[in-house]
Amino acid sequence: MHTNTNWLIRNASAILTGLSGDQARHAGPDIRVVDGRIAALGMLAPQAGEAVIDARDCVIYPAWVNTHHHLFQSLLKGEPQGLNQTLTPWLAATPYRFRGAFDEDSFRLAARIGLVELVRSGCGTVADHHYLYYPGMPFDSAAILFEEAEALGVRFVLCRGGATQTRQLEADLPQALRPERIENYLADVERLVAAYHDPAADAWRRVVMAPTTTLHSTTPEELRLTADVARRLGIRLHSHLSETVDYLDAARAKFGMTPVQFCAEQGWVGSDVWFAHLVKLLPEEIRLLGETGTGIASCPQSNGRLGSGIADLPALETAGVAVSLGVDGAASNEAADMQSEAHAAWLLQRARKGERAQPRHEGGTFEGGADAASIEDVLRWGTAGGAKVLGLDAIGTLQVGQAADLAVYRLDDPRYFGLHDPAIGPIASGGRAHLQALLVGGRRVVEDDVVPGLDMAELGCCAREAVERLAQRAEALA
Repeated sequence: MHTNTNWLIRNASAILTGLSGDQARHAGPDIRVVDGRIAALGMLAPQAGEAVIDARDCVIYPAWVNTHHHLFQSLLKGEPQGLNQTLTPWLAATPYRFRGAFDEDSFRLAARIGLVELVRSGCGTVADHHYLYYPGMPFDSAAILFEEAEALGVRFVLCRGGATQTRQLEADLPQALRPERIENYLADVERLVAAYHDPAADAWRRVVMAPTTTLHSTTPEELRLTADVARRLGIRLHSHLSETVDYLDAARAKFGMTPVQFCAEQGWVGSDVWFAHLVKLLPEEIRLLGETGTGIASCPQSNGRLGSGIADLPALETAGVAVSLGVDGAASNEAADMQSEAHAAWLLQRARKGERAQPRHEGGTFEGGADAASIEDVLRWGTAGGAKVLGLDAIGTLQVGQAADLAVYRLDDPRYFGLHDPAIGPIASGGRAHLQALLVGGRRVVEDDVVPGLDMAELGCCAREAVERLAQRAEALA
């Protein structure tokens, strides 16, 4: 389905590279792709045997790298019982209530919907924190995720979630909420690494050790074991952390320390570790994360939707934290695409700084926060930053020699008309720009805003039917 082609992308209005400073933009206007890699940028003449993509009136970005998702939630958007809940009651009301309602078909459909939504925003790499596991599960959900990503033509990182303990008595839990045994969890991680993991810098498949939450899903001893096993296997570590103030309270009550201190005690910091959210951090925690080179997957829309807050990305990056963007699950982000996420990140970082502004007569020194994050910063977080936290060094930037993962946006909607700088449109103007092309490893995944071979109307019909069935099953299981 996906074949390598040599491409000449011509006459782009603007090219943002995902790099910093003076290298953040390239004059182009052309990009040549040979054997899946970027061979040249500049004013280029056509060569025999290469296909041409007309990028006139288009902006080119590196393909987005989404570092935190829950694809199974793609059939749980706007679920009424959780819509106005904060994190902990939302977890009970929506994702956990529906766990047992998923069968193989609905799970596959949810994964497909989420991946399609992402690629249509220009995303080429997806890291899914998949925690829908329980003893005796009747289908191999990891295999389904890898299959769906391969069929669509995107790079896929399976963050193998799961829990070995629960806050309720196991005997009182339905099967779909029961925890796994640590030996079974680790054995499955080893199975997945043997079957799928590729350590290459441009890998199409990766596996990550990812207990659902470091504080609640396992014991300190088991958490240390997961870190040891992951490093023996040569894979990375990922989990949720400090999404709300509950993490601070729980770490203090259970362990007498901060959440980040607790993770550090168990070996869960370092350049091979990244955490989702990190909204509620103390200054000493930011220093510790930065000193160890630990990463973040910031999920601004989900953090806003659940009322959790806004992560301080400039402070984290200044401290040395590797910053990336994730969309989180669609059950707490009804627009789980990377364009929307980048737009939200740009606005919310500015709003966060602006909230700290004080009048000068009370000692204030600035009026607002418009300098908190530039378009180039946000693009870098969502592309090169994502590649860094995933250890995929051959993607995330538009440079000669890098994998040809790139999105060509055509700004033909009125929301983009009148832009003095078209380069900023896909982030600053919001919405979903017309995707003229998405290349991943030089393979064309989206063509003229269409995913080849996909019947979008049929996918929508299947989704509506699946939502009804899931609601009925969840009600019957309650």
